[in-house]
Amino acid sequence: MGTPTGRWVLLVTILGSGMAMLDATVVNIALPAIGREFGAGFRTLQWIVNAYALTLAALILLAGALGDHFGRRRVFIIGVMWFAVASLLCGLAPNAEVLVAARALQGIGGALLTPGSLAIISSSFAATDRARAVGAWSGLGGVAGAVGPFLGGYLVQLSWRAVFLINLPVAAFIVVAALRHVPETSDTQSPPGLDLIGSALAAAGLAGVTYALTSLGSTVGGGAAVVAAGVGGLVALVAFVLVERCSPHPLVPLALFADRRFSVANVVTLVVYAGLGVFFFLLVLHLQIVAGFSPLVAGTALLPVTVLMLLLSARAGALAERIGPRLPMSVGPLVAALGFLLTLRIGRGASYLGDVLPAVVALGLGLSLTVAPLTATVLSSADPRHAGTASGVNNAVARSAGLLAVAVIPVVAGLATADYTDPVSFAAGFHTAMLISAGLLALGSLLAAVLLHEPRPAPVATPAERIPVERCSHCGITGPQLHPSTRSPS
Repeated sequence: MGTPTGRWVLLVTILGSGMAMLDATVVNIALPAIGREFGAGFRTLQWIVNAYALTLAALILLAGALGDHFGRRRVFIIGVMWFAVASLLCGLAPNAEVLVAARALQGIGGALLTPGSLAIISSSFAATDRARAVGAWSGLGGVAGAVGPFLGGYLVQLSWRAVFLINLPVAAFIVVAALRHVPETSDTQSPPGLDLIGSALAAAGLAGVTYALTSLGSTVGGGAAVVAAGVGGLVALVAFVLVERCSPHPLVPLALFADRRFSVANVVTLVVYAGLGVFFFLLVLHLQIVAGFSPLVAGTALLPVTVLMLLLSARAGALAERIGPRLPMSVGPLVAALGFLLTLRIGRGASYLGDVLPAVVALGLGLSLTVAPLTATVLSSADPRHAGTASGVNNAVARSAGLLAVAVIPVVAGLATADYTDPVSFAAGFHTAMLISAGLLALGSLLAAVLLHEPRPAPVATPAERIPVERCSHCGITGPQLHPSTRSPS
């Protein structure tokens, strides 16, 4: 870590993963301004968020395998360049339709660069320095996540297009620095071949189901196109499962789910991250439309969540090691759900200290208790050879959960058919969506309490096997999670 090359590797990977992470969150701050300029309805705003999440969730596992096969630095650089070009298209978009398409392209770039950042660190540092390097990557990335909302809120007040265009000089610096200072690595023992059919089916399935769910209530009688998309998406997802059972190099090895704790942890991930996805999508809108906050204040409202997770995630992981993950994973979602319910107090003329801060503090405490034990459970329930793949599956489950929840819960809450620019209408839909989302977190708590068995004693990992934490795209820090590109030979 003390060498110039080591410092450059850290800088490049932090900037690359941070750029993708911030774009996934800061864009939420810009949604009201985008809606005003394009006269866009609420469903269009959903797609501006979901187009990015869709391609990212569908391709992130394949992208990790591409890096292993063709070179992690190469795929990382391609991802950064792709992301920059898509950001330019977003910044110059003449209408909402072009912006949605550009956001989907941006998600492809994010999928290509996100797995590579941690994989480059894992393969570039010696075993004795790897844990410290990943810890530095996580901590500095958390600081970047804390600064990002300030920058995003300021840029939105200038122009929402600046949120995307700021990526161009950052990407140019990353590419030049990576070419000059980051060594190329690959996994010579990775399984031969790529699961391209599985990737295509996963993308088609998620796209069809997301389109159908987002369109609910907008087409009289359901509409033939909506029904066809939904049915086609479900068929593609079933076909995906069948392909994964037969593939010699599956994206998602179904044998992982034979472990009860792995399956339970992923079900808890599904329901908890579904609720979180809706919360992070709607709260920033609610603060601007209903409470009248500026983009800068609304964007920084969630800063305490990042700070609390930076301070408490490692301690929560250590606690789970001592007492087992069941109790933290049962209590944490309930505390986070309390934060959701506290947002119901936020109305016109709300104050940050009295109305917003208690909600986000409760959310931060709940996530600090939940996420590190959750990701540690995912890793400990898989064979050490497949820890990276297990983490990647859990990552994809979390992203897919948020994607589908943002598609369907606002529709169920009535936001899709209401005038989202009307504070009264939006507040009513927001309240319903928060109640549903709090219920999902309570369900996650119940599932963890009832179904999660405490782990059997496991051998102590060597320093070379310990990987500290991975950043969450919403919160800045998660827990001891490996990246999907850290794959072991099958």
